[in-house]
Amino acid sequence: MLIKMDKKLGRIEQVDLRSIWTSESRDFTPWLAQEENLAELGATLGIDLELEAQEKEVGPFSADLLCKNTADESWVVIENQLEKTDHKHFGQLLTYAAGLKAVTIVWICAEFSEEHRAALDWLNQMTVESVRFFGLEIKLWRIGDSPAAPRFNIISQPNDWENNVRDVAIASERSRPSEILRMKYWTAFRNFLQENKSKLRPQKPGKNHWYSFGIGTSLAHLSALLIAKEDKIGVELCINSDNAKFIYGELFKQKNEIEVKTGAALEWKELPDKKTSRVLLYKSVQTDNERTWSEQFAWLQNTLEKFDQTFRSIFTNRGLEFRGL
Repeated sequence: MLIKMDKKLGRIEQVDLRSIWTSESRDFTPWLAQEENLAELGATLGIDLELEAQEKEVGPFSADLLCKNTADESWVVIENQLEKTDHKHFGQLLTYAAGLKAVTIVWICAEFSEEHRAALDWLNQMTVESVRFFGLEIKLWRIGDSPAAPRFNIISQPNDWENNVRDVAIASERSRPSEILRMKYWTAFRNFLQENKSKLRPQKPGKNHWYSFGIGTSLAHLSALLIAKEDKIGVELCINSDNAKFIYGELFKQKNEIEVKTGAALEWKELPDKKTSRVLLYKSVQTDNERTWSEQFAWLQNTLEKFDQTFRSIFTNRGLEFRGL
């Protein structure tokens, strides 16, 4: 028996990039620099991006976009190309990365040649572990008469899984027991976040007692904390801008509201003699008991997400004021 389908389905069709963005510099780069579009790119990369400059001069050249990774304030340089990759743009990309001392280098184009994809893969294998190269293709799609919708597709990226295995092995050979524990702990925590589809964007795990996360601004960031010698974990908002004390004071005025949203009484540390100010929450655990790590990770994830939702909203709404503008 045949069943008649009354609903008509549309067909997806690809849209020529040049029909929307005639010029890379006049059209595409300003479009990408808009906050919502940069956020979409950041979501693809797994990085919170904050725009620093358009057409940033590097000697006789100019990088399309210079951004900050708000989790660690490292530089991200972005080179755009609305055509198939070529050697000219590849050379410019390396020039910008060196001149700006970028940690993350992103090449966005219409189409990647196999040679340039292989070149980025090779750079990710050969360069120091703190430098990352991404190759992305941008495509436009529409259904019927709908507006064109952009989509970023990752063609080349660092092989973080291999790097993490290598880093843990290196840590085991060269590091103190506390550093080995931290590397193992943060690597497992990042895997936990990815497996649980968290909206948090974990960075590359390291050997520090903190593990940072961006909240969309370079004025502050979040960190998960592992204090093994005191058998406790924690989450903190670290305010690290030049006017950190002013921002801290404004946040402290909202102390009750913030603590209701985060669901806990927090530790408020202005730290008058230091540049940074902090807002923290700790939990006592057995840090070296791996059987309880999943419970610890669940608490860290839940607390980080509450902090993220609460403080990201405040900094988004009051960002210009907090910058003194």
